Amino acid sequence: MPQPPTDPATPPGAVHRLVDTPGGRIHLVEQGTGPLVLLVHGFPESWYSWRHQLPALAAAGYRAAAIDVRGYGRSAKPAATDAYRMLAHVADNIAVVHALGEETATVVGHDWGSPIAADSALLRPDVFTAVGLLSVPYAPRGENRPTDGFARIGGDEEFYVSYFQAPGRAEAEIERDVRGWLAGFYTGLTGGTLTPEEHGRLFFVPQGAHLADRFPTGPLPAWLTEAALDVYSGEFERSGFTGALNRYRNVDRDWEDLAAWHGAPITQPSLFIGGSLDASTTWMADAIDAYPATLPGLSAAHILEGCGHWIQQERPDEVNRLLTQWLDGLR
Repeated sequence: MPQPPTDPATPPGAVHRLVDTPGGRIHLVEQGTGPLVLLVHGFPESWYSWRHQLPALAAAGYRAAAIDVRGYGRSAKPAATDAYRMLAHVADNIAVVHALGEETATVVGHDWGSPIAADSALLRPDVFTAVGLLSVPYAPRGENRPTDGFARIGGDEEFYVSYFQAPGRAEAEIERDVRGWLAGFYTGLTGGTLTPEEHGRLFFVPQGAHLADRFPTGPLPAWLTEAALDVYSGEFERSGFTGALNRYRNVDRDWEDLAAWHGAPITQPSLFIGGSLDASTTWMADAIDAYPATLPGLSAAHILEGCGHWIQQERPDEVNRLLTQWLDGLR
């Protein structure tokens, strides 16, 4: 398909593409030649989250392709909530690999992109021959329905995943001030901007309140320039947040869909990189401890001291070095 127009946010040498998949178009930005590395972002982000990795991977001899996950940016945004179940995202990733003329790829994901990458590798090891996970550790399907567990976590307050469940509720909060909400969310999850206690409280909503009520209001963190915030807010002003939030609204469907893979390990070569100040890393420490059983092909698990959630943007040089060293070791 024709390329969408290049914008100033695009790294020099990278190109935009729209590819057709059975689930609708997927927008991606790619750079370089060589073995394919598929980059999958999380919430609330876009292909742009990988702007530092695209040129680094290309320079190292790889074909890096960063997608807009369905529901985001310039990719398709199906209306049905259940169109955002995990199986649909895995199908998108497979279709993108084939649309790019490849049979196999390494898949690397951050935040929600990490479980999407992990499940892509779990369900289709013939296509995804290695998997890199950033920020969110791999945890196999558990015994309990996810929304039941999230409801218990909240106690007297409401855990953010529970807060996101009702269609339209979080959208009403976020879309009143997209740029301001994103600035607070990005800043709050950056390493060192909040005390550990403040950081933990950020994920819980008191009765009658909003998630943003506990966001910090200070200056933007060093990794998030005004220009970068403009890119993110511009994408979400156009797309809205429903597609992005629908990922959270499918956690129970995912649990049902993946019953056949209950407790299953991922056996391909794998890599994990987390931040020491990221709640995803600290709350899921047991999942990291279980890696000898759940990720038997793990090359290394790196925890970056003082780093928060936006790992490939907070520490791009370090992440680029770890990724390229791991990829080079796969050859």
